[in-house]
Amino acid sequence: MLPTGAPQGRERPEREVYRPPVETRAPKVRRRGRWRRRILVTLALILIALIGFGVYLDQNLNRVAALPASSTAESSGTNWLIVGSDSRADLSAEDEERLGTGDAAGQRTDTIMLLHSGSSGSVLVSLPRDSYVPIPGKGTNKLNAAYAFGGAPLLIQTVENATGLHVDHYAEIGFGGFVGAVDAVGGVDLCVPQAIKDPKAALDIKAGCQQLDGATALGYVRTRATAGSDFDRVQRQREFLSALIAKSTSVGTLVNPFRVIPLADAVTGLITVDDGDHIWNIAQLGLAMKGVSGGGIATTTPVGGTPTIGGQSVVRWDKERAGVLFSALQKDQTPPKSALGP
Repeated sequence: MLPTGAPQGRERPEREVYRPPVETRAPKVRRRGRWRRRILVTLALILIALIGFGVYLDQNLNRVAALPASSTAESSGTNWLIVGSDSRADLSAEDEERLGTGDAAGQRTDTIMLLHSGSSGSVLVSLPRDSYVPIPGKGTNKLNAAYAFGGAPLLIQTVENATGLHVDHYAEIGFGGFVGAVDAVGGVDLCVPQAIKDPKAALDIKAGCQQLDGATALGYVRTRATAGSDFDRVQRQREFLSALIAKSTSVGTLVNPFRVIPLADAVTGLITVDDGDHIWNIAQLGLAMKGVSGGGIATTTPVGGTPTIGGQSVVRWDKERAGVLFSALQKDQTPPKSALGP
């Protein structure tokens, strides 16, 4: 035993315990903030791209001074005059042969429709092109003659005088753009009630439900080779236009960039609008047309007779029923079934 006070030996230093380095992690709040910023930046870029594409489409719209300089017609709701033009201006000789359009010079109207939208819903009225109506400064003649005499302004003035409705917007659909729009959405599904073979329209179609491509669709809406001739044709045109709008605005089309971009680009070649209209007005037109296919009314101006005047077969409206139809639309009311054509 060592004496008191003797050294007890060296004190052992404390052994260092190895501790692995601790990985520093950013707080969850910081990580969430980073992801939120990334999402916001991505959404901003998408929004900028959409706005840019919209500006591009708006700048490339075909426009014409369509609405008359002055109009005395007044009505509630919104009215579009939709004209199907048979101009061959944008078609090559090969296109004219393939589509069966012929090479007629000038420009006429194969189709005239009035689309009303408002609190009463959407109503699409076909105006037979052979309707015998007064044309300002030109006497009484077929409705499509107004377009031949004075283009869109005189046609709109004639329609306003005949119906009492104020036309707010104008849309003219041409041959070439029509084919491009149908092909851009991958064709349109339609149930054809009867087989039609019409070499003049380059059409040979069987009866039954089927998908129509652009060239077949064009022949289908142009042909008169059925018993009802023009009356059958305007019904086919209404049905097909509604089906095309429904396909164009479907989710499958809108979320598919390989369809929606060619479609939007085709629309600028398909439609000519008034010089005061923009791309958002085209969107409103699409919504109104979708309203027709989604439960709205599609009809023809009530017909009173088809006499021959001056050696030409014309269409006279049933004045009483047509008056009820257009009076209801003028007040933005749902027209009664008794006023619907033909």
